[in-house]
Amino acid sequence: MSKEDLIKALNDDLASELSAIAQYITYAAKATGPYRPQLAQFFLEEVTDEQLHAQFLANKIVALGGEPTTVAKPVEKAADNKAMLEAILRAERTAMAGYTERAKQADAFGDKGLAVQLEDMVRDESNHAEETERMLRDWPL
Repeated sequence: MSKEDLIKALNDDLASELSAIAQYITYAAKATGPYRPQLAQFFLEEVTDEQLHAQFLANKIVALGGEPTTVAKPVEKAADNKAMLEAILRAERTAMAGYTERAKQADAFGDKGLAVQLEDMVRDESNHAEETERMLRDWPL
């Protein structure tokens, strides 16, 4: 993988993280019903991790000689609390797969530090996905 290809892939990841930040903030505002306080808190607590991921990616892109994107991917619309959690779960699983692949690419590129950091980000996204799965497990139909 060339440095330019790696920068492009990292920028795609950055666009996803920017989207995740917007998604969590928007969903926190849209949460309704008796569990609104807990859902809003859950969504807002995730923003910090996603922000740290976005900052790391932006810094790495610059370190590699690239220009970080400022354009987020579109946020999936969701009509209710369950749909929001399901959208979050899909996004977290997509991020896990992307970072797993990117870690392999970083290793092949010869940047072991980047590979390790991306693997740590897989762990973070996996924890987010597992928590969301547990919330959805007994969700009423």
